Amino acid sequence: MRPLIAALPIALGLALAAPAIAQDAAPEPKMNMVIIYGDDKCPESGGDTITVCARKAEAERFRIPEPLRTSSSPSNEAWNNKVIAYETVGRAGTMSCSPVGAGGWTGCTGQMLKQAAGEKATDPNIKFGQLIAEERAKRLSTIDADAADTQSRVEEVEKQMEDRRKAEEEAAAAAPVPPK
Repeated sequence: MRPLIAALPIALGLALAAPAIAQDAAPEPKMNMVIIYGDDKCPESGGDTITVCARKAEAERFRIPEPLRTSSSPSNEAWNNKVIAYETVGRAGTMSCSPVGAGGWTGCTGQMLKQAAGEKATDPNIKFGQLIAEERAKRLSTIDADAADTQSRVEEVEKQMEDRRKAEEEAAAAAPVPPK
C-alpha cells in the first residue's frame, strides 16, 4: 500500500504537466475550404492557412445547394402527391379493389397491372435493356457486310439494265428504216 501512496504524487504531477507540454506545441494551421465555380482561380494558401478548393460547374454558381434541393421533408412534398394520398385513404367502392361497396373489385385489375409493372421494372432476371443492347450490337456487327451485299446486287442490276438499253439502241440503229 505504501508504494501505491508514494506513486500517487508522481502520477498526479505527470497528469498536471501533460497539458502544459501540449500547449507548448506549434498551433495547427488554419484550414480554408472554398467552393469555386467554372474557371475561377483558387485563392493561394498564405502563412499559416491551408486553402483547399472544390471546383463545381459554372451552372451551379447561383443554384440552391444540392443538399437543400433534395430534401425529403414532408413540407417539401408536392401538392399533387398530397391530394393523391388523401384520395386513396379510406377509399372504397368502384375502382378501389376493396370488398366494401358495390364494384370494389373493379380496381383489382389495375392494381395487379401496376404491381406486375413494378416487379418487371425491378426484377433482376428481366434485363430488357441488356437484351436490346445485345440485339443492337448483333445487327450492327453485320450491317457493313449486308450493305456491301446490297450494293453489289444493285450495281449488278444496274449493269444488266445498261447492257439491255445499249442492246436495244444498237438493234434500233441496225434495223432498216421503213420507207415513207
